[in-house]
Amino acid sequence: MAASQENGLASNSIDPRLFRSVFGRFASGVTVVTTEVEGNIHGMTANAFISVSLNPPLMLISVDNRANMNRLLPVSRRFGVSILAEGQEELSNHFAGRPVDGMEISFITKEGIPVIEGALAYLVASVQDMHLAGDHTLYIGAVDFLESREEEAPLLFYNGKYHRLSKKETVPGPFNDDDYSMFSLRNFIIARDKK
Repeated sequence: MAASQENGLASNSIDPRLFRSVFGRFASGVTVVTTEVEGNIHGMTANAFISVSLNPPLMLISVDNRANMNRLLPVSRRFGVSILAEGQEELSNHFAGRPVDGMEISFITKEGIPVIEGALAYLVASVQDMHLAGDHTLYIGAVDFLESREEEAPLLFYNGKYHRLSKKETVPGPFNDDDYSMFSLRNFIIARDKK
């Protein structure tokens, strides 16, 4: 069935600019993916990053097939993900291919993998699987290490621009803080049955 669209575009004739614009309406955090090959640290900005599985703990990053990182991950087989905190826009820009002159980047090491100092959270993973998906490759990583800092707010990306989280606008979710995921079917059924 063809996709319905206000502009009348069918799924086989999707305009790439419209595609990006529509997905730009999905707010996300911003990460820097890092790896080390032959003593050189490499990084790239990514917001295509998701958790995949709780047991075993797996995550996924999506990397453009033209990106240098796509040539490095099959070699290094390990990578770090730094979830950026608000105020780290320059780091995001730098690793997105818009370097800032004179910028000094501070890395720290977690489980032998370099990550961005001062980030909101860190994950380190070993490449478990790779899947070619159109013009990107999906890397599934088995999480070896994770850490977060609660006192910081995340850097957000929405509609092609950076944004900051406003604590005034928070709305309580339907689940307790100790639930693993607000999208957990088991938790949804339990919460629904309690009503």
